[in-house]
Amino acid sequence: MVSIEEAMNTVLGQPFKMGGERVSLSSCAGRVLAEDIFSDMDMPPFDKSAVDGYACRMEDLQLNLSPGNAGLNTNDSHRTEALQVIETIPAGKIPSKRIGPFECVKIMTGAMVPGGADCVVMVEDSEEAGGNRVVFTRFVSAKNICFRGEDIRSGDLVLEKGTKITSAHVAVLASVGAVTPLVAKLPVVGIISTGDELVEPACIPRMAQIRNSNGWQLESQVKEVPAHPSYLGIAPDNGPELRKIIDYALANNDVVLLSGGVSMGEFDHVPGILRDAGVEILFEKVAIQPGKPTVFGRKGDKYIFGLPGNPVSSFILFEIMVRPLLLGMMGHHDPPPELVLPMGTAFSRRKSDRKTMLPVLMKNGTVFPVEYHGSAHINAFTKANGILIIEIGTTSLNKGELVHVRPL
Repeated sequence: MVSIEEAMNTVLGQPFKMGGERVSLSSCAGRVLAEDIFSDMDMPPFDKSAVDGYACRMEDLQLNLSPGNAGLNTNDSHRTEALQVIETIPAGKIPSKRIGPFECVKIMTGAMVPGGADCVVMVEDSEEAGGNRVVFTRFVSAKNICFRGEDIRSGDLVLEKGTKITSAHVAVLASVGAVTPLVAKLPVVGIISTGDELVEPACIPRMAQIRNSNGWQLESQVKEVPAHPSYLGIAPDNGPELRKIIDYALANNDVVLLSGGVSMGEFDHVPGILRDAGVEILFEKVAIQPGKPTVFGRKGDKYIFGLPGNPVSSFILFEIMVRPLLLGMMGHHDPPPELVLPMGTAFSRRKSDRKTMLPVLMKNGTVFPVEYHGSAHINAFTKANGILIIEIGTTSLNKGELVHVRPL
């Protein structure tokens, strides 16, 4: 039996990686970049106004205003000299004039700042003075200009290879003209549920039968990665029949997920069949609860997991091991986020020989275990938004004690 850390080092240490393909900007969210992205221009591409107001020379304001002149009125002896408004510049228009002494332009947010101007006074700090002139009623210290290249310079690296693309990354890709980014191809994942007791969800189970939830749960989890699921149905506990399905799955998929048939029972054939099929078993027991009888192997450039049949076990093992493998195959290696939060109530357990994963509800910055009856109780996860990680040797947690939680 290996520790979860040893198991993860084995899973993430595999060398096989997916190739690349170019996709449209509208299709790239969730994919993993297979190339570095560089900016093709300065950002902003020109000096632009950060506010609606008047672009002018700071020198003119310093000559005519002082910090004590806030709230000036017509009779104030320190009232600023009026500046002549020589042009109005909306966003998208190139200024046609350069600012001279005691001149300004009316300018909109995002518009190009004309030559000669080095600040923008907000419109709310101004008063019209007649004759197309304006006076300012408050001292200006902020320039209110977004200067060319202050965010990104042409040629700068803006997104690194291996980045999983979010909506924020899509905005960056669009801003630098990367309209067909190179992304990793999605792994194809074969999914097999094993067990003579299983029937598909549309069927009404007879005595001693249960509906197959694992196959459809795993298909959904694969899509969320994202990767391409290939559901191959229910395999019987018959050795030769199971071997045929496994051979087909390994020939036609990048990764194969089997659920069930990996424990020590008389009809748990998966580990032996995998060996007969030429699969190198890299581990077959992990010190984790739930999920101890987890098998991981490799045949050439194909990978296969034998996951426990209990639905909570297969759910958690997918999140802990399978998802990182699929992302790693696409070049994304960032560890999943973990939060450190206080317990909202005390918790205890009898055994502590394995690292334990429990469904919890994170609420108002604290952690509460949800009602949970064991590894068959998948319904508990419909009420949970996190997985609590309890280390080996820990039998109790006190209220207020800091714990590690992985968000779902």
